[in-house]
Amino acid sequence: MKILITGAAGRLARLVLPRLLADERIERVYGVDLQPIPLEHPRLTAVRADIRDPECLELLEVADVLVHMAFVLMGGGLGRARHDRAAVRAVNVAGSHLLMGAAVEAGVGRIVFVSSAAVYGTWPDLPEPVSESQPLRPLPGFSYGEDKAAVETWLDGLEAANPYLHLIRLRPHAILGPNAHPMLLRLLHQPLVPWLSRPLPRTQCVWEDDVAEALHLSLFTAARGAFNLAADPPMPLRDMVRLNRRLTLPVPLALLDLGHRIAWRFSPAVGEPGWVKGLRHSLVLDTRRAWEELGWRARRDTHRCVKYEG
Repeated sequence: MKILITGAAGRLARLVLPRLLADERIERVYGVDLQPIPLEHPRLTAVRADIRDPECLELLEVADVLVHMAFVLMGGGLGRARHDRAAVRAVNVAGSHLLMGAAVEAGVGRIVFVSSAAVYGTWPDLPEPVSESQPLRPLPGFSYGEDKAAVETWLDGLEAANPYLHLIRLRPHAILGPNAHPMLLRLLHQPLVPWLSRPLPRTQCVWEDDVAEALHLSLFTAARGAFNLAADPPMPLRDMVRLNRRLTLPVPLALLDLGHRIAWRFSPAVGEPGWVKGLRHSLVLDTRRAWEELGWRARRDTHRCVKYEG
């Protein structure tokens, strides 16, 4: 098996690549990223390119599987262009369309797309837990969720037009671990929490190694479709923060949102606008399908994910 992986220098790829290169069933891994890949291996070919570049698209001619992980997250890597919605969509949505459309034309038989639980949004009428059959309704203004949902909607048409295509979509909740996005780690260690009415909304996370395992399983499974990935038990954000800090300070959500939007003007470190409003309602995933069809289950529970200290 020959695999083309985009976003190969990213945070999740630091777990995925060693796992795949240790699997003797995988003959060659082609890693594509604009940044250098901090790993060398006899079966790894590193290519510094954009997913829209010919150097990347030409590799699809020799690949059996495409694993698409490249995505602009929280404005990272775009500098001031992070405020340009069209520039972000050009990479995330149009770039994904070009890449995966070219993969089908090249005869790639399996595509694994790393999506996100953000495609569901957080809404007062959202069921708990959320199954993979739930319609996609990302939060307006949260471009990461909007773009993931846009790609998934486009994939519906690609899959319908190519019934031979083995398409898998992984929808992980917030990914934690040593390689987690710094904003998530700061969120869990600072004292401010949203001041909300009871019962407090609940959320989840998932350990990075568990996500890497799900991706590995996706390369060989007969199952197809979407799979939620999350750890249990669900918890209010306040309780997650209290696992790391004894005292917390409740702040009105509107004030948190305003402060966040101001900070976003000056730094991408706080994450893009939109996600703070998502704290108002629960987002709890049903992961039974991943267990029954992928043979996947989160090995690290929520407490151990949140309280990781290195």
